[in-house]
Amino acid sequence: MEGKEEDVRLGANKFAERQPIGTAAQTQDGKDYVEPPPAPLFEPGELKSWSFYRAGIAEFIATFLFLYISVLTVMGVVKSNTKCSTVGIQGIAWAFGGMIFVLVYCTAGGHINPAVTLGLFLARKLSLTRALFYMVMQCLGAICGAGVVKGFMGAGQYGRLAGGANVVAHGYTKGDGLGAEIIGTFVLVYTVFSATDAKRSARDSHVPILAPLPIGFAVFLVHLATIPITGTGINPARSLGAAIIYNKDRGWDDHWIFWVGPFVGAGLAALYHQVVIRAIPFK
Repeated sequence: MEGKEEDVRLGANKFAERQPIGTAAQTQDGKDYVEPPPAPLFEPGELKSWSFYRAGIAEFIATFLFLYISVLTVMGVVKSNTKCSTVGIQGIAWAFGGMIFVLVYCTAGGHINPAVTLGLFLARKLSLTRALFYMVMQCLGAICGAGVVKGFMGAGQYGRLAGGANVVAHGYTKGDGLGAEIIGTFVLVYTVFSATDAKRSARDSHVPILAPLPIGFAVFLVHLATIPITGTGINPARSLGAAIIYNKDRGWDDHWIFWVGPFVGAGLAALYHQVVIRAIPFK
């Protein structure tokens, strides 16, 4: 009997944890990745670098394409008298998630979302200069993308269909909408941190689509859950672009929710990943 207990004890410790989290992940033994140093708060030299502006242009184009495809899909569903003849809510969710997957892959890690940019800035992954520049370019791209959709559909029809603007649905309170946006953005930004983690990237570098795929899938799942509540924002640029082009009181009444919710969710996700999962402050 004692021999069997010894075998169990040995078997339980035979295979070490392959991907420990938290403080257990701090071991340097066999470390095959390099933790990038924290980005400086201000980096004036970036303003003289072409790569800085190239990245901003990529954010503009990616967010432009994202709004064009996603809002046009929403318009196609809303204008139909019966959802059976359209892609429905599932199709809208696939349009948003699929475009994020494609664009993150094409831009080799584009943010396409001010909330994602904020989360990465709070984790010291990029400077304040770059974060603000990205956010401005994302918002401009979103406005242009929604504007092209309005140009295709005509101002009258676009206005009647509410322009894809995010609002809190009837039957839900503003608190419900805010909570849905916080949790939805937490899911997205937590996925971004996990998919782009230096340790995971070193292990999975031979499969380049592994980072964009879970990020796009997270967007898809969050849309499935929260389209009935808020139309799903989780991206302040997306909400701002649609609201500006729609430009009616209904599109602005709850607009603050689609900035506060995503930014709070992004901050919580950054805090959770950096402090709890990676234990960065304790290294």
